[in-house]
Amino acid sequence: MRVITLAGSPRFPSRSSALLEYAREQLTSLDVEVFHWNLHNFAPEDLLYARFDSPALKTLNEQLKDADGLIVATPVYKASFSGALKTLLDLLPERALESKIVLPLATGGTVAHLLAVDYALRPVLNALKAQEILHGVFADDSQVIDYQHKPHFTPNLQTRLDSALETFWQALHRRDVEVPAFGLQKGVAHV
Repeated sequence: MRVITLAGSPRFPSRSSALLEYAREQLTSLDVEVFHWNLHNFAPEDLLYARFDSPALKTLNEQLKDADGLIVATPVYKASFSGALKTLLDLLPERALESKIVLPLATGGTVAHLLAVDYALRPVLNALKAQEILHGVFADDSQVIDYQHKPHFTPNLQTRLDSALETFWQALHRRDVEVPAFGLQKGVAHV
């Protein structure tokens, strides 16, 4: 099983990247192959000038093709996800997230930005044809106790993050279950 993590913060370390670091640790312990990406993997001019032939972008697209899921984390600025992340997502092919399970994570200065994931990020992930976008996790800055060393969260955030990762894990496994095709079965006559 393969998962891509994508950090949408222009800063590192950051609170949102701490959420991803924790997710990577948990998934790796379950023998999931995790490929981590952040905005610093891309030359700024490649993003700003929409260079679809960027070597980093080509590599990300190749890894996304083979991935089962994506966890994307972003800070919330001005009631929306990071503009740099939007710039990167705009460069992905139209069906880049087809058949992928996506877990969005976000951090912000106040709970007033709680719905930014649903109203800003989710529509973009839908436009990229994600198979399933799970209910994300929003953390206000006070819930991320340490992000510069080992990620450390308040108990409430820890519980919500663990629950979201469990749901993500289950969704990845549901994705792998073969479902019979809808409609007529071969060799069966219907009257």
